[in-house]
Amino acid sequence: MIVVGELINTSRKKIAPLVDGRDEAAVQDLAQRQKDAGADYIDVNAGTFVEKEVAHMEWLVKTVQAKVDGPLSIDSPNPEAVAKGLALHKGTALVNSITAEKDRYQSIVPLVKEHGASVVALCMDDSGMPETADERFAVAEKLVGDLGDEGIAPERIFLDPLVRPVSTNPEYGAIVLNTIARIREELQGVHMICGLSNVSFGLPVRKLLNQNFFVLAMGRGLDAVIIDPLDKRIMSDLYATEALLGLDDYCMNFITKHREGAITL
Repeated sequence: MIVVGELINTSRKKIAPLVDGRDEAAVQDLAQRQKDAGADYIDVNAGTFVEKEVAHMEWLVKTVQAKVDGPLSIDSPNPEAVAKGLALHKGTALVNSITAEKDRYQSIVPLVKEHGASVVALCMDDSGMPETADERFAVAEKLVGDLGDEGIAPERIFLDPLVRPVSTNPEYGAIVLNTIARIREELQGVHMICGLSNVSFGLPVRKLLNQNFFVLAMGRGLDAVIIDPLDKRIMSDLYATEALLGLDDYCMNFITKHREGAITL
């Protein structure tokens, strides 16, 4: 499972003043703790600062990579911010995100190609957010084909099936799970990624819903996730589910994490 640590995002009330105030030590500490907890990528997002986003993205990429040895997820729909982040990034970044919407696709994909980045591709197009699994798969199939024509290999594509709240439509969870299963069966080599929190929006005990949805999604073939890696319970779910799905040889990683105190009930 590829883990993208989600915490350095200025939509979080505690993070915005750290970024705007250029608190290098605090941001680096948060990045390092996510890395130590198991994050493969550290997400950096300054999107709430519309006028300052490009400058803040520049600072975030420099600041985090000065401390953390590993790739970042450059998280913005703004091509200027993405371009600035990629120009400064060391190694292979993950761009979050594109869609099949013409303008967004055409503004971001050339940057992905230029810098050899991987990319999160949301399963939506100019007609809006698809409702059914079939509609989402059709967008996913088009994205994979179009990106392949651009020379972007399947292993650099992270398809996002669009998690939406089950509080607004009780079928939304199953629709995502069915989309994941079909992509895994028919589109070979691509990754699938999602954020979990949308599924529980508006409901009580949200963490419980997120955790169970995560396990179900892994069972269908989800192999990347945007989460808080400092949440020991969600990470414990990850390690346990990998062991149960045969993705952890002889359960050695699960045993190691237990010995390290990383597993909680």
